[in-house]
Amino acid sequence: MSAARLAGTHYPVAVVGGGQAGLSVSYWLRERGIEHIVIEANRVGNEWRERRWDTFCLVTPNWQCKLPGFPYQGSDPDGFMVRDEIVRYLEDYVASFRPPLVEGVSVTGLRRAASGTFELSTTQGDFTADQVVIATGPYHTPSIPRMAERLPAGIEQLHSSRYRNADQLPEGGVLVVGTGQSGCQIAEDLHLAGRQVHLAVGGAPRVARFYRGRDCVAWLDEMGHYAKGIDEFDDAGAVRMRVNHYVTGRDGGRDIDLRAFARDGMRLYGRLTGIDGPALEFADDLKVNLDRADMVAEGIKDAIDAHITARGITAPDEARYVPVWEPDGQPGGLDLAAARISSVIWSTGFTRDHRWIEIPAFNGRGYPMHWRGASSCPGLYFLGLPWQYSWGSGRFEAVGRDAEFLAGHIDASRRLADVCGALTGAPTELTAALPIG
Repeated sequence: MSAARLAGTHYPVAVVGGGQAGLSVSYWLRERGIEHIVIEANRVGNEWRERRWDTFCLVTPNWQCKLPGFPYQGSDPDGFMVRDEIVRYLEDYVASFRPPLVEGVSVTGLRRAASGTFELSTTQGDFTADQVVIATGPYHTPSIPRMAERLPAGIEQLHSSRYRNADQLPEGGVLVVGTGQSGCQIAEDLHLAGRQVHLAVGGAPRVARFYRGRDCVAWLDEMGHYAKGIDEFDDAGAVRMRVNHYVTGRDGGRDIDLRAFARDGMRLYGRLTGIDGPALEFADDLKVNLDRADMVAEGIKDAIDAHITARGITAPDEARYVPVWEPDGQPGGLDLAAARISSVIWSTGFTRDHRWIEIPAFNGRGYPMHWRGASSCPGLYFLGLPWQYSWGSGRFEAVGRDAEFLAGHIDASRRLADVCGALTGAPTELTAALPIG
């Protein structure tokens, strides 16, 4: 579809974002015969293509790739697609049902007119829509702490989204700050490339790759973990803020064991708390963070053991993890020059940027107020948020289920508007009679 057709056009539904979330809801809207348009600022697969390192791969098995109407059908369901294969999977998905997709167009503003119609401003002109789905995900702007400004000018700094491989960095040691999934995998990538890695360890939990004969993801899927809705948790707000467990699918999948990295020469520290030129300070929490990560991994194994016992499943026994390294005192400081560190990689996540949305649909922390994606503003929806409804929300595993739910809600709203309009001669809308959280 030509981007020139946007200006002055009206659509029943506009979908902002052409990643896995936007494409999934487009699939279900098409299945229901609902006219719509999908606006993508770059190219399909851009996030995977442009903001992932060269050896990046999925951390969940390929069989969990379940986009609507297009489940993984390759030859390695228990493997882990690498970056270029993920891009190809999305491109093939587009080819499979040809959504009404416009690429290379950014939506710069969204407001709601007094009539209830949504007005969208784009780099190719303005248009309107009855309903809008925001499918841009949560990872908008790289987050780098202000303390980074205090590093010496000669230190190369980059966010994890800009890291590609060890060769792009100057010679010398590398400090990786943050041990979420990206930080741990980048630290491993640099370590395997022979670089001296220094790692500031945070509080992210870990999980074993395999246990008692199966991938832990397979066990947890069988246990219903990934289908559990956010409304089944007493602390839903805290659940939504949880960081992911670190593990890797590299080379067929394995644990990420920071203790083993330390045993093999990586230098571990607690959380980075201060920078004064070349002098860095760290919290005295390295041992605590390592122990907590291990405790979470072992707790998951406990749950798997209980599941095996309760179901009478035949599974091989497996010895439990024994720490291979313990901190011998905790380094509270680091001199970049003395350690010959030339680069710092900030694996410190992203922040949301919804400033272009001129609609009061957010709470005091800037998080969208919604229930299963239906926002507090009738006709406005969000899709692809972490824990939007379940663990798989925003991922290949369950984003399609969330998209199907929203497509049904959009369809019901459209039908009600048609009925009420026919009865009264005036347009109306489906007020979301759903709890907002």
